[in-house]
Amino acid sequence: MIQSVNSLQSTFFTEKVVLVTGAAHGIGKGICEAFLRHGATVIGTDILDHELAKVKTELNEWLDMNEESNRFDTYTCDITEVESVKQLVDYTIQKFNKIDILVNNAGGVCGQIHQPVEEVTPDQWRKIFAVNLDAAFYTTKEVAPYMKKQNYGRIINISSGAGRSTSLTGIQAYASAKAGQIGFTRQMAQELGPYGITVNNVAPGFVISNPSTKKQWERMTMEEQANLVKSISVKRLGEPEDIAHPVLFFASDFASYVSGQTISADGGQQLF
Repeated sequence: MIQSVNSLQSTFFTEKVVLVTGAAHGIGKGICEAFLRHGATVIGTDILDHELAKVKTELNEWLDMNEESNRFDTYTCDITEVESVKQLVDYTIQKFNKIDILVNNAGGVCGQIHQPVEEVTPDQWRKIFAVNLDAAFYTTKEVAPYMKKQNYGRIINISSGAGRSTSLTGIQAYASAKAGQIGFTRQMAQELGPYGITVNNVAPGFVISNPSTKKQWERMTMEEQANLVKSISVKRLGEPEDIAHPVLFFASDFASYVSGQTISADGGQQLF
C-alpha cells in the first residue's frame, strides 16, 4: 500500500501527534500509514510485539526513503490493563510533549466464534468487552487531561457495523461491546466538547485485515462469500484505507463542528 500512495503525501497533519491502538496489522496499520502520509507524527501501539516491530521497521524505512525521520514510533502495550495504558500515555507525552489525536482501533472477537448464548461463559464475555470497550475508556481517560489543557483534541473510536446492527458472526459480546462503544462516543462528545475536543466513531463493514477476519472469511462457503459481497452496495469488500479515510476526516479541521457521530464505512451494506 505505502509505495502506491506516495503521490498522496501532504502536510495536512504537520505538528499533530497521533496515538493509534491496534497498530500491528490491518486497519490500525493502515491508519498509521494514512496519518504519516499527511505529515503527522504517529505512535502505534499493540500487544503483538513481534508484528508491531515489523510495522515499525517497514514504516520507518519508508520515511527514510522520503528523507523524513522521527515521525513514527511504537510501544508494546496491553491496553486492557489500566497501568499499562498510563505508561503508554506517559511515554507518548515524554517523547512528543502532547497528544492531539487518539484513534481507538484495537478490538476484535478474541478468537471466538458463535455459540448459543447459554454456552457463553462470563470470561468469554468479559474478554471481548475488555479489548473493545474497556480499552477505549482507559485510553480516553488518560489522554483527556492533556487534551483539555491544550483546549484541543480529536478522539476517533473504531467500532463495527455489528455495533449498529448485529454481528455477522453472531458473537453476542462483540455486538454488545461495539454498541456500547458508540454510546461511549456520544457521551464523551458531550462531556469533552467544551474543551475543544471532538469524539466520533467509524463503523467498518467486513474488512479482511487481520488473522481473525481472514479465518472468518475462509470459514464461509463460496455461496456465503458471494452473498456477503452482493449485500454491499459497491460490490466489494473493504480495504484498510477505506477505514482510514473517514478517520482522517474526523481528525481534520473539516470536521471541527462534527462530534458524537458515527460513519458507517461499509460500502453501503447497512443503509439507515
